[in-house]
Amino acid sequence: MTAQLDLVVPEADEHVCPLPHIPQAVSVVRRRVRTVLADWNLAPDLAEDALLVISELITNAVVHALPPAVLRLSRGGADGRSALRVEVTDAGPAADGRPAVAPCPGEHGRGLDIITALAAECGTRAHPGGITWWAELPAA
Repeated sequence: MTAQLDLVVPEADEHVCPLPHIPQAVSVVRRRVRTVLADWNLAPDLAEDALLVISELITNAVVHALPPAVLRLSRGGADGRSALRVEVTDAGPAADGRPAVAPCPGEHGRGLDIITALAAECGTRAHPGGITWWAELPAA
């Protein structure tokens, strides 16, 4: 099954992408986001760190949460380059506590540590209808 994504571009410094709730979502979104980050002229190291954080947040949403899920990227600061914010919003954890998508054995459990190590700040925000996981990466 091939996932098709339509990238919604509300403004130049923000990109929003709905996430298909399938295991292939991570690779599909990484390819699309790599283009966005290149268009933003991000430093290669920052772009790679951002792709890793994005991959971890999407994996968490697809494996542990209910759909729908959305990825939002934004650049902040006066010059538009001081920080890159990554947000993944999902509908919250599956009610029975089981993964929404079966994970691959031995490939899980380090994602939040990776995000914490790469991000200047990260956290969660609960709101009606779901949870937003976010991370800010310094662009300087």
